[in-house]
Amino acid sequence: MKIRVLGAHQCESITTKCFSLLIDEVLAVDAGSLTSSLSFDEQQRIRAILLTHYHYDHIKDIPTLGLNTLRSGKTRVFSTEVVKEALFQHILNGDIWPDLTELPSAQQPTMTFHSLEPGQALDVDGYEVLPVPVRHAVPTVGYQIACNGRRLFYTGDTGGRLAPVWKCIEPDLLITEVTFADVLVGLAHQAEHLTPCLLKEELKSFRRIKGYLPAVLVVHVNPAFEQEIRTQIEKVAADLGTKITVAHEGLQLDLA
Repeated sequence: MKIRVLGAHQCESITTKCFSLLIDEVLAVDAGSLTSSLSFDEQQRIRAILLTHYHYDHIKDIPTLGLNTLRSGKTRVFSTEVVKEALFQHILNGDIWPDLTELPSAQQPTMTFHSLEPGQALDVDGYEVLPVPVRHAVPTVGYQIACNGRRLFYTGDTGGRLAPVWKCIEPDLLITEVTFADVLVGLAHQAEHLTPCLLKEELKSFRRIKGYLPAVLVVHVNPAFEQEIRTQIEKVAADLGTKITVAHEGLQLDLA
């Protein structure tokens, strides 16, 4: 699997973009920066999108991608039912934005939306996808994505306490958020996000349960605290004796 980080941050600016991941140029995970990071041709190659939850920074490019690919085929969007309902109630409601399942026609829509059940694996264009519930401020699932014997797991946004999740997965690469620096651990608990010290405890839990640590990629960084987070992540990696990479826009990995 060739992995491309389109957006690595919590906030959007001229130099930072909200989280999106693109696998093999055809499978996207979350939609924080799909249109702002990709050419029109690249957007048209996306066959499926997995959404973790309905917070705006994770769904915001669904409407614009639907418009940009209006005449080029259809993209399948997968999410839990609660995310699908939020999209159609608040955004794709014919007022804020057109219902993309009706354009250019109901018979040939630019996007189709599919509900999935946490804990039930499904095949998405040759990728084995397992949605796993994770703890966050709103209903959220992480995704284990497997292809050709290799697996990655993306937690989505999460406040931790992930031991039940670790029991369900076996990733070669763990992609997880660290939104705030340790000085804001109180806010992180309140908002259900991670800091470097909270990530450290989750990784220790992973190693106790699974007997190993996968490669770790950190995303969803708040730009205001990025340098502090990077310094603290370096210490976590040293303490655990493992490599932890803080992602940046455009980072490419080959999970071969």
